[in-house]
Amino acid sequence: MDQTGTVGKKKVRARNLILHVHPPKVRKTSIRFTLTFGLGGMAAILFILQVFTGILLRFSYVPSPNEAYDSILSITNTLLFGSLVKNVHHWSGIFFVLVTFLHLLRTFYTGAFYWERRWNWVIGICLMVIVMFSNFTGYLLPWDQLAYWAVTVSTSMLYYIPGIGESLTGLVRGGEEVGGNTLLIFYNFHTAILPLSIVLLMAFHFWRVRKNKGVVVSKDADETLVPADPDLVLKELVVALCLIAFVLLISIFFDAPLQERANPAYSPNPAKAPWYFMGIQELLLHFHPFFAAVLIPVLFLFGMFLLPFLKFKEQHEGIWFFNQKGRKLALIAAITAIVIVPAGILINEYFLDFEGWMKNIPPVISNGLIPFIIIGVILTAYFLFIKNRYKPDKSEFILFMFSFMMAGYAVLTFVGIWFRGPGMVLMWP
Repeated sequence: MDQTGTVGKKKVRARNLILHVHPPKVRKTSIRFTLTFGLGGMAAILFILQVFTGILLRFSYVPSPNEAYDSILSITNTLLFGSLVKNVHHWSGIFFVLVTFLHLLRTFYTGAFYWERRWNWVIGICLMVIVMFSNFTGYLLPWDQLAYWAVTVSTSMLYYIPGIGESLTGLVRGGEEVGGNTLLIFYNFHTAILPLSIVLLMAFHFWRVRKNKGVVVSKDADETLVPADPDLVLKELVVALCLIAFVLLISIFFDAPLQERANPAYSPNPAKAPWYFMGIQELLLHFHPFFAAVLIPVLFLFGMFLLPFLKFKEQHEGIWFFNQKGRKLALIAAITAIVIVPAGILINEYFLDFEGWMKNIPPVISNGLIPFIIIGVILTAYFLFIKNRYKPDKSEFILFMFSFMMAGYAVLTFVGIWFRGPGMVLMWP
């Protein structure tokens, strides 16, 4: 067979592979960059970077408390391009969590969660949770002070789950304390179980997108069709190359953090959870642990899973923030959270002491149920005021509450990272 025929067959095979992911033609409106910002594709590329660099690191990493830290030093200092591979793995992991979260926000704010897309929304929530825990299990592997105590703080939150907290904490840690068993458990989850789960869910996620006729667009969108190859594929290629270049640049100029070897006998002050759990750690300073680490996160996740199964009279699909009223409500929610959450932190830090005022009452009531009810009543009154003032439909009202919670958690995370010093006392950075 001549060379032209061989090249032609390769092109056909490549095109067939593309068409397994994309239909032959797509709506021109759906591939507009500002509709999705390529976040789903970015998440897939970052996952591929994670897998590729993770496989390379496995050749030299030793999952043992006595050797893990030294193997990281060996990778960094003696292996050819070892430092770069380690940095790419670290930063692509950070960006993987961020991009997956932004992709979830994009899905919500463009109305891609309604009835016909409900299961893809549920899959997306599961993927977000697994991605976070994939990053979390990898957090421990360097076995330095930052990793050891961040995991110690985070796993301690499990203790407050009623009935099973102590057993679950021991199961996750492989014992009473973070140690060699914990490292081995986290290593196996990080390198095998969680990546496999992500692959399976991502495949199902892509299939559901294809089944739902691609990315969500507004009902009155232009129906003009364009070929997926090259109109869509070329855009995806450009985004992928730019993202890879960005990760490489960050990895060249900024090393992955590595502190001194883990020392179970010496706790740094302050000992903080990983950045994506810092909002919960900040809540722990203001609420009883059951409310901060269990009830509030569980209620939020339950609401997220329940969302697409609600009945909506109007479905605002394919438009950022639904409509003009939705944009206004999202802005009001964000501004409100940015103002009242720091105010609440300051008031609780310097003026209120529910637990001290009610010494004879169990802490779960004095520092848990009572402030939870008070804040719940205040927020309910405020949400009802917004509902009466702006007359939003169900989707717009949920958008307002969702925006408030997202902005509030962002503020809690920001305060926990930048404004908590020794003893977790408030201070200026």
